[in-house]
Amino acid sequence: MGLVHAEIELINGRDADDFEDGLISENEIRSMTVRMNVDSGAIMLSINENIQHQLGLRTREMRPCQLADGSYVDLPVVWPIMVRFGKRKSVTGALVLPNDTEPLLGAIPMEEMDLLIDPARGRLIPNPEHPNEPVMSLR
Repeated sequence: MGLVHAEIELINGRDADDFEDGLISENEIRSMTVRMNVDSGAIMLSINENIQHQLGLRTREMRPCQLADGSYVDLPVVWPIMVRFGKRKSVTGALVLPNDTEPLLGAIPMEEMDLLIDPARGRLIPNPEHPNEPVMSLR
């Protein structure tokens, strides 16, 4: 199948709340579209330090993470960050990877947005069983 990438919009969740509360104008909401690696085997959303700074996301905590080589590293966690793919959205936290490391869309935001990886075409798609809106499984 190879790697799957998608264009994902990332939005500072606090800015979105401040806009809804009338505290800032819509053009003051910090957002950006990022080409992300899509990996259903990863759990969380992961962004890099450059994205964190551009969106103005505050570090909320440090979390120990195990790397592929078995070593451990403490990584910053930021929230709230709104993730959009088409008309679907999720509000979540994100691990912050060093420098300009490739960002990663993991299983938690994919599940919330009811998105799937189409392995035949190598792309991210809305769940064909729910084409009009995301449906959360509570089973």
